[in-house]
Amino acid sequence: MSLQPGQPAPQFTLVSSELKETSLADFKGQKVVLHFFPMAFTGVCTTQLCTLRDNFGFYEGINAQVFGISVDSPFTLAKFKEENNYQFPLLSDFNKTVSTAYGALYQEFVFGMKGVSKRAAFVIDEEQNIIYAEVLESAGDLPDFDAIAEKLK
Repeated sequence: MSLQPGQPAPQFTLVSSELKETSLADFKGQKVVLHFFPMAFTGVCTTQLCTLRDNFGFYEGINAQVFGISVDSPFTLAKFKEENNYQFPLLSDFNKTVSTAYGALYQEFVFGMKGVSKRAAFVIDEEQNIIYAEVLESAGDLPDFDAIAEKLK
């Protein structure tokens, strides 16, 4: 069953591209935006995160914390972040626990790869409840950035 608005956000602790543990619980009292993406250095994933980067002033202006999450290693994510000048943390879900908890994991992906994050977006309110949930079946689609912004206002 997929997560729906009104449900509590599954808690997690992941390692960031800066090799620091990051827990959702640390951001209680603040809105949080989670952007899951399949793989660093791929076309649509780069577009997704560059769209966040290019509109980052909006998120800063409303004090929302943004995270990118994939099953890539923290070392791969560090290079991806550096090359694209992302201002927000990228979190490694290498063990696939968070992608699974959020219903955002492909069992089978391209080229026979298994256990890759789906493209998905979640907005979590100050009380850590989900107020927006979008899990895309096609890795070629982008999240609805306008709908996400509307939920954050």
